[in-house]
Amino acid sequence: MSWHAQLDIDYRREQQRSVVRHSHNGPLRILQSLYPEGDAICHNVLVHPPGGLVGGDTLEMTIAASGAAHGLITTPGATRFYRSLGEQAVQRTRITLQDQARLEWLPLEAIAYNACLAENYLTVALGPQAEFMGWDITALGLPSAGLPFDEGHFLQHIEVPGVWLERGMLQAHDSRLMNGPLGLAGQRCMASLFFVGGSKIARDRREAGLELARQVVSSHTLSRMAGVTCPNEQVMVLRVLAPLVEPASDLLRQVWQVWRQHFWQLPASVPRIWST
Repeated sequence: MSWHAQLDIDYRREQQRSVVRHSHNGPLRILQSLYPEGDAICHNVLVHPPGGLVGGDTLEMTIAASGAAHGLITTPGATRFYRSLGEQAVQRTRITLQDQARLEWLPLEAIAYNACLAENYLTVALGPQAEFMGWDITALGLPSAGLPFDEGHFLQHIEVPGVWLERGMLQAHDSRLMNGPLGLAGQRCMASLFFVGGSKIARDRREAGLELARQVVSSHTLSRMAGVTCPNEQVMVLRVLAPLVEPASDLLRQVWQVWRQHFWQLPASVPRIWST
């Protein structure tokens, strides 16, 4: 039996408090709202009780924020794309930010199990004064458990319409891509952290953000497999390859912390669920 689950999330600012309203259809929902940083920022945990997707499953998430609302969304565990017998497993996340809204999209990793046929889409649309910070972490197989990604494919699509597009199809049998020096070079985790503005990010903010990220990268064990760039004046991206998820996640979290302080003058309030 295939699952088709949908979740709609809407953040708004009401009396100096960021509040969320949500509705769901199928096994996809968020837990209660938490305010570890005070009323201005609403933290939510997104859960998918089945624990993963098989061929034929579709997860649809629509997230909106308006006014001066600020939301932070994470997950309690990895998103798992399991072996498929022929149908695609699809996850689509559409984010729309208006006014001066901010959103932090910080799910734990997506794992592409051997022989999965998976598609993972993230689309972010921003109004001129809105800002977004998020990441994507993808693990190909479970190498530490002796379960490599030898069959199947994984499509990754990240888009800010009209501003930025990254799209790639990872075919397990494509040895040049998976193992070549111009591809993944044998690494099995790829991760990106991105900061996006609804309009051009001031040059001094961008340059300072780049320098802060480079300082973190230079002292990290993955320094030779990571880099940070501005593909255009609205987008900043940190990219990293790693043999496993844990070191890549560690680097992304460190840069997220310094960017949070730099761009928004906010301390790094790490979601409690990450340490449970």
